[in-house]
Amino acid sequence: MEFSDTYKNRLQNSCLQVYDVATGQAAILANIPHVIEAPMWSKDGAAILYNSEGLIYSYNLTNGETAVVDTGAVTACNNDHVLAPDGGGIAVSGNVDGSVASKIYTVQFGTGKEKEVVSTPWSYLHGWSPDGKTLAYCAGRQIGDSLEWDIYTCPATGGKETRLTSAPGLNDGPEYSADGTVLWFNSVRTGLMQIWKMNADGSDQTQMTFDEDRNSWFPHISPDSSKVVYLAYNRGDLEPGEHLADKNVEIRMIPAEGGNPETLLKIFGGQGSINVNSWSPDSSKFAFVSYQENAPV
Repeated sequence: MEFSDTYKNRLQNSCLQVYDVATGQAAILANIPHVIEAPMWSKDGAAILYNSEGLIYSYNLTNGETAVVDTGAVTACNNDHVLAPDGGGIAVSGNVDGSVASKIYTVQFGTGKEKEVVSTPWSYLHGWSPDGKTLAYCAGRQIGDSLEWDIYTCPATGGKETRLTSAPGLNDGPEYSADGTVLWFNSVRTGLMQIWKMNADGSDQTQMTFDEDRNSWFPHISPDSSKVVYLAYNRGDLEPGEHLADKNVEIRMIPAEGGNPETLLKIFGGQGSINVNSWSPDSSKFAFVSYQENAPV
């Protein structure tokens, strides 16, 4: 679930970077004199897509040129988006009327025509199954007297949604494993925000981090299914169910089978730094964004 900040109230410059897992080194691709969020590697490895001011952009890794990605009438995209498994389109959260009450759309590249897939507001996309048939997302739904934030799936062509979680508090960030059998997500059900995984049908929900000093968000499984990177906030910097911008955060990694987390990076960032899956297709690198006020470009 991403409630994007109002860009005009954020004066930071953005630093688009990639981290090489083998060397442990980060490399700067570009300093951009405005806020960008949610970097995501293209399926062919040739570009990195990101969100800025409600539009999706593509940064060419060969020549450094940037182009707008056609999302049809959805020009108020939130900072969560997922490429179609075949690379032929993109799914976005947002709206055609500029409302913050996000819905979910798919857009086929080359046509510029959007399809409204999830029409109920307060729906935030995170996952698209490898077979292309199912979307996974966080959504706020009225359950009895309460607005409950849970993980849902629905057909990628539209249709009835299925609720997968019902634990108290926020459940968010569902992403599919490469074989489509597992969904990784984050949940606050045990007090602090932690990383979890479950079967794609919602069964066998299993806690994967047990950090008592951090709130852990947005797990991203690598394409080779060996490792998971995620964003962590220091405990006390915000409420467990918050994922704010402009905080000192860490990017951490765990083996996909579980184990002790490793802190890879400490940056000034937040929800937009790495809130969609940003692994390179070969699982060797991932992209992220850090911020700096009045940084030189």
